[in-house]
Amino acid sequence: MPLPNSVQSEADLEELLSRPDSEVIQKVGESRGDYMVLGAGGKMGVSLTGMIRRALDVCPGERKVTAVSRFSDERSLEFFRKQSIQTLQCDLLDPTQVNRLPKAENLVYLAGQKFGTSENKSLTWVSNTLIPANVTGHFKDSRIVALSTGCVYPLACSQGKGSNEQDSPEPVGEYAQSCLGRERIFEYFSKRNHTSVCLVRLNYATDLRYGVLVDIAGKVKKSIPVDLSMGYFNVIWQGDAIRMILKCTSLCSTPPTILNVTGPEKISVRWLAEQFGSRFNTPPVFIGNEMGNALLSDATIASSYFNEPEVSLERMIRWTADWIESDGRILDIPTHFEVRNGEF
Repeated sequence: MPLPNSVQSEADLEELLSRPDSEVIQKVGESRGDYMVLGAGGKMGVSLTGMIRRALDVCPGERKVTAVSRFSDERSLEFFRKQSIQTLQCDLLDPTQVNRLPKAENLVYLAGQKFGTSENKSLTWVSNTLIPANVTGHFKDSRIVALSTGCVYPLACSQGKGSNEQDSPEPVGEYAQSCLGRERIFEYFSKRNHTSVCLVRLNYATDLRYGVLVDIAGKVKKSIPVDLSMGYFNVIWQGDAIRMILKCTSLCSTPPTILNVTGPEKISVRWLAEQFGSRFNTPPVFIGNEMGNALLSDATIASSYFNEPEVSLERMIRWTADWIESDGRILDIPTHFEVRNGEF
């Protein structure tokens, strides 16, 4: 199905974000057993769970996908009901509740905390380290694809390709440190219990309701200064990120496989703001100057495993500009892409 020139509604957006490609359908078909998504009520979990369901629907046999979350947002519950996806409410910090969850051969782990972490650091640490311990103990026989972040890397030279999977983590700030802690918990239990795991270090997935492109476009539209100190970044369309995450089931191993997932381009904040300024007929306002390093990830290994992202940077820019100009719904979860000290 061809991609549209613009996205007119949230229903159309969700259809795009949860649309599996032929490779996802093949990988899901080749995997054995049912799926469970932990943290399914979050900004990525709804679309990811929906994509699994759509892929399973065209595969032979009866297989389930279960969405697990605290479900504080009624919108996600309504989406799952419409898709006939089973939902289970669970506080993953409570091991008793986790141990009551049914087993699943394939587990996608999306739980964690980022936004507002500087205001409640203890909750950030317990969310990003205790929950993985609860989960890996109960699901030790599952294949686990666990979402991590490129923030575990140090800032990389702005002139280079970014950090790759062989580079040593040097997390800046307590959020990134807790994310490395999450990875170490998965690594420990993977080795101890021979659990197959893939750790996906994702850098800036975006849809039209949130993401770096939305943050920068919104600032340009409202003539709010755009900070240039974090002068470069990577981004990937959220639907493409979800497709890559689901394909990672086949890469799970003991000890865990580590994989960077992001778009192929290194994007200049200045250039991007100017692109939106041209579309909005509003010259961007800048503060600061580009520093010599930035949070950048090299996704060369992922590109050797999977197809290139379907949605190009040019299309993401166009869709985002059109969405903002048509007053599409924006989530109040800024990425804080400009932060250099790790205090989100």
